Amino acid sequence: MLWLIFALLTAAAVISVLWPLAKTPRGVGRGAIGVALYKAQLAEIERDEAQSLVAPEDAQGAKAEAARRLMAAAEAPVEPAPAASPKRVWLVSIAVLIFVPVLAISLYARIGRPELPDAPLSARLNAAPARMDLAAAIAKIEAHLVQHPDDGRGYEVLAPVYLRMGRAGDAVHAAQEALRLLGPNAERQELHGEALVSAANGVVTAEAKLSFEAAAAQDPSAAKPRFFLGLAAAQAGDSARAREIWGKLVAEAPQDAPWAQALRERMAALGGAPEDSQNGAAASIEALPESGQINVIHGMVERLAARLAQNGQDLEGWLRLVRSYTVLHESDKARSALIDAKRNLAGDPDAIARIEALARELGLEG
Repeated sequence: MLWLIFALLTAAAVISVLWPLAKTPRGVGRGAIGVALYKAQLAEIERDEAQSLVAPEDAQGAKAEAARRLMAAAEAPVEPAPAASPKRVWLVSIAVLIFVPVLAISLYARIGRPELPDAPLSARLNAAPARMDLAAAIAKIEAHLVQHPDDGRGYEVLAPVYLRMGRAGDAVHAAQEALRLLGPNAERQELHGEALVSAANGVVTAEAKLSFEAAAAQDPSAAKPRFFLGLAAAQAGDSARAREIWGKLVAEAPQDAPWAQALRERMAALGGAPEDSQNGAAASIEALPESGQINVIHGMVERLAARLAQNGQDLEGWLRLVRSYTVLHESDKARSALIDAKRNLAGDPDAIARIEALARELGLEG
């Protein structure tokens, strides 16, 4: 069947070449062409005159000149085009009949693959994994999960693939399903946290931090959870904690580890003195996109509030928390923090005086 199709296509190609040669040429003299040209020119002049695009006297002059050329062309003898030699037509026809099929067959024999079957999507989905392209593999797993939504292994396979493809939301969902169906372990907790960080534009959220802490608890030697825990500390402004975590990582890293030097540079950016540490943390925040900066700031404020809820005797922490809520235009939270601060520091008159002074400064009295 395939060769019959090839034969028909070749015959069509040959006929398309030979058909013009078989037709008897119609001679068209130069005079006929000139007549047609000048008739079109006269018609164009009349249209321009009707639309007032040219002055009447200019139109009359142009018509006269065109008419003169028209009469000269009409009087010219018709010169028929020379007919093709019958011998030449036969030679060309024979050459085409031989050359076109030979060329087509030679090319197909060189680059064609007639033994290959069609490869629609359904066939590719059933191909061996080693020969399957990535998109087809993902489609196959997704189709499988539609039919078997309780297959945690399928979600565990998809999550890192989604993450590499930049599909952070899908990666988070797949990692959560893998945790739910297969149970937590260090690798799944780590993957879940990394997906959450990617979805938050590089911010280690509170949920992501919990996943990394769980992963580090189950596998203390794992480097990635510890790196992200150091990053969480740096984003929270706790540079001392970040240097502690990252310093241990660098000390344990192999000498040829490519990430060790990058981690040393991050530690250097944190600085040594408190002011340098704040500058380093600020630089890390500024390097994030705007949405990421907002997430980092909110995360820092939430962690500060959580710490004060555990230990409410930190006056400077309360003052910083109230100012942070005010900067974020969260006045209700700022007033609530003032009340909590007074309650925790009720036995310290100087602290109460500073809290009330800040409330007056920020317009939060009452």
